[in-house]
Parts: sequence; C-alpha cells; structure tokens
Amino acid sequence: MKNYLKYHIYFIAIIALLASCNKSKQAVNIDETQNSPETITITKAQFLDAKMALGAVTEQIFNEGIKTNGFIDVPPANRASVSTIMAGYIKSAPLLIGDEVKKGQLLLTIENPDFIEIQQNYLESFQQLNFLKTEYDRQKTLFDEKITSQKNYLKAESDYKTTLAKHNGLGQKLALMNLNLSKVKEGKFTSVIAIYSPISGSIANVDSSIGKFMNASEVLIELINDEHKHLELVIFEKDVLKVKEGQKIKFKLPESSSKLYDGEVHLIGKSIDEVNRTVKVHGHIDNEHESFLVGMFVEAEIFTNTIQKMALPVNAVLEADDNYYILVLKEQLNNEYLFEKVQVAIGSKNEEWVEIIDAKGLLKNRQILINGAFLQVE
Repeated sequence: MKNYLKYHIYFIAIIALLASCNKSKQAVNIDETQNSPETITITKAQFLDAKMALGAVTEQIFNEGIKTNGFIDVPPANRASVSTIMAGYIKSAPLLIGDEVKKGQLLLTIENPDFIEIQQNYLESFQQLNFLKTEYDRQKTLFDEKITSQKNYLKAESDYKTTLAKHNGLGQKLALMNLNLSKVKEGKFTSVIAIYSPISGSIANVDSSIGKFMNASEVLIELINDEHKHLELVIFEKDVLKVKEGQKIKFKLPESSSKLYDGEVHLIGKSIDEVNRTVKVHGHIDNEHESFLVGMFVEAEIFTNTIQKMALPVNAVLEADDNYYILVLKEQLNNEYLFEKVQVAIGSKNEEWVEIIDAKGLLKNRQILINGAFLQVE
C-alpha cells in the first residue's frame, strides 16, 4: 500500500479550468458557496471535462496480517566458504568480488615447501609397497606350510599393512590438495596447489592477497549462487499459531524501494529462540529473478485472514495535516454540483481501497466524488 502524499485541496474543477483555458481560453468560475466555506460548486461542464465520477462506500475485502521483517537469503547448499587443507602463502588470486565462476573453476593457488615433503612420503611408501607385498605373500605361504615362524609372518604382515595404510592416507591427502597422483608416482613434485570452486555462483568475499600466509582454518573466498532466493523472516511467539504454510506475503525493500513484491509462507520453524522469543519463517518469492541482493533487509506482512469493510477508492480520500477528507454531494442542480468537504476517520488501507470508519452511519445513501476529487502535488 503506497503511502499517502501530502495534498493541497484543489477541486478538480481547477484542473478542468486549466484544461479549458488551454483549449478555449474561456474562464470558468469556481464558486465556494458564501453560506459555507466547506461547500464547493462545480459546473456540469467541469465535471464532464475532468472525467469526474460519483460513487458510494462499498464493502471491500481487506487482508489482516502480521507485520514482520527479515532479509533475502539463499539455501545453505548455495553458499560456500572456501579454505585450504594445509597452510601456505597465496601465490595467485585473480578473482574479484562480483566475478562469476563455474563449479570446478580455478580460484587461487597456494605455495608451501612442505607440500613437497608429503609427495615424497607418498612416493616412498608407493615404492616400498611392492617389496612389502611380495614379502608378506612369501611369508604367508611359508607359514601355511609350517616352514617359517609365526613371528616372521606377523612382522611381514604388519610392515605391509602399516605401509599400505600410510600410503592410502597420503594419497587421500594429496587428492584433497588437488594434486595428480600419477605425476607424484613419476617423481614430479610441486610446491603449489590449486583451489577450485565447489559451486557455480559469484564471489561474495575475498580475503586473500598475493604473499599472504593463510592457515588451514581460515576462509579464503566466499561464494554465493543466487539462482534460488527466498525470504528469511522472524515472527514473535504470540503470532506463531496464526501463521500457516501457503499464506500470502507482501514485502518491500525499505532501503531501496517502496515497490511491493509477492511471496508465500513455505516453512515455519519448529522451535522458539529462547532469547528473543521469535520463530523463523521461510518464504518463497514469486519472482526470484528480481534484482534482489542476498542479505537485503525486508519489511513484510504475512496475511493471516480476510475481512470485509466499508471503503472508498484511495483517489477519493485526501490527507492534509494528518486529517482525512472526502467530497460528498450536497445537491445536484441542472448545471451544477454542490459538494461539501467532510472529514472522515480511516482504518485499514491497501493499494486500491481505504476503510472509512462508521461509514454506514455517516455516509449511508450519500454520493461521493470518487474520481477527480483532488489534485495531487509533491
């Protein structure tokens, strides 16, 4: 519901007057009846030229809801914090915040001489395995034939299986370092490892510069895939039982726009925050492809009920100095309309309608200027 702007009370007859002057250069008199400063006279010609319209208060459907706030977010699977398995110095970091990347794309490289020692240990264990496996098989055969002692057999078994476990562990570590095991087996070592993107998305944050030493636990780059954006809202404990899955949501981004967007309640949290006494609500956005940024603050309303109320179109109501007015037809003559300006109390609002409180008693069977009543100014 857009906010009401401040208006000056201009009877649209003035608009008609200006339009008429532009066309025919004829002056039109706007007569404010001498008996009452709140009575306005508009000629039939002015009424028709300005496309004014009369109407009455009618019953309209209003949504009742819960005001809340939150932010734009993405699913956990669409976020990634990239770190390195081993500490090292940044050798190259070509990407900037906002750059788009594909899954498996090179993000940066890290250098550390200790990487070479791991590769050497892997190669040594690989070369030992053939001999230890052969010796283990030989000792097993001899033991089965009761030619060798159990001690010799168990030692050969222990040496082989210990080295095999060490070799497999080093191989897995090198794989996590994105090193080619085939090249390591050929003795082609490197002190540089590459870090690749685990997801497709864009760079959200970079904490790496060439030459900087990074520990294994430190985040180097943060990635976000914003293909599937959603709302993360919070509601208070008192409102939890009113909110149901499937209810409609209207939200806006107050820091950047007053435009309203549509959504729907998808999931409701199953526990209450013990400190704030709030519950999280996950909402789907009808149009995820809007140019929302992850983390944007939102103000939202979750519609929990609908109710009928007596209302007028928003164009029929004027706000001036925190008061609200309408033009009510007082008398219709052959060539004139007499209107009186009446102050009213309003209730609920939406984009099209304004609730008029006590409308049945105050405005029963009364004709109201519902189009062309006032001239909006900034």
